[in-house]
Amino acid sequence: METNSTSIFEELESQIVLASQGKRFLNYLIDVLVFYGVMMVIGMVFGILGMDAALNFLASDEPGNKLLSSLFSILLYALITGATEAIFKGKTLGKLITGTKAVNEDGSTISAATAFKRGFSRAVPFCAFSALGNPSYPWQDRWTNTYVMDEKRSQMNTIE
Repeated sequence: METNSTSIFEELESQIVLASQGKRFLNYLIDVLVFYGVMMVIGMVFGILGMDAALNFLASDEPGNKLLSSLFSILLYALITGATEAIFKGKTLGKLITGTKAVNEDGSTISAATAFKRGFSRAVPFCAFSALGNPSYPWQDRWTNTYVMDEKRSQMNTIE
């Protein structure tokens, strides 16, 4: 198989229909909203448990604290998306809603390790911008040899 992404897409065209840019963007928006919801719940739990020091640290405007807070948020986002894709076999809430699924290049269901690799790939700065090409083939797909397929339009069932 050639490494040229265009030829890969052409070869898969008859089997896997890649999710459109619009669906991928909607997946991202839904998943980010879920993440912020989880962060709010964590904040409320910290508040209820009297962990105000942790909340004050994360909300601090001091440069060192802002950096650590940002790193904490990025790592938590990676863990949440990785865990969600691992538990739901290639799906996040966004993918469940849009009828898409992350699969290996051969169409098989991704493993938990691959799901976490995809999650941590998203933590790389500017990763979201890598999805702007046509077809959309962002870094988390390239680096893990996966695709996000449109389940309804694909001609194949994923291999378990």
